[in-house]
Amino acid sequence: MHGAVIIEQGVTFAIVSVKQHVTQYTQRIVETRRELSQFFPNMPIILLSFDNNGDPHFYGRRDIVEFLKSIRLDQIPWKEYHFY
Repeated sequence: MHGAVIIEQGVTFAIVSVKQHVTQYTQRIVETRRELSQFFPNMPIILLSFDNNGDPHFYGRRDIVEFLKSIRLDQIPWKEYHFY
């Protein structure tokens, strides 16, 4: 899984890149964030997907989404997570 844990202005949150089909329906977004919460406990989880044009879209807490929209994706400290 491609993601990052970020601390910004005292808020620790996770951002996880997912396929576009995950973010097409609210129910899938809710389920995916619930599943991911076991790996990123006690923190807001933001999902990132790319549309057909390659544009990024963030899903999650509004203030965090607005922050993420204001930075470049290469500023995010991405890493690969392997969960078994």
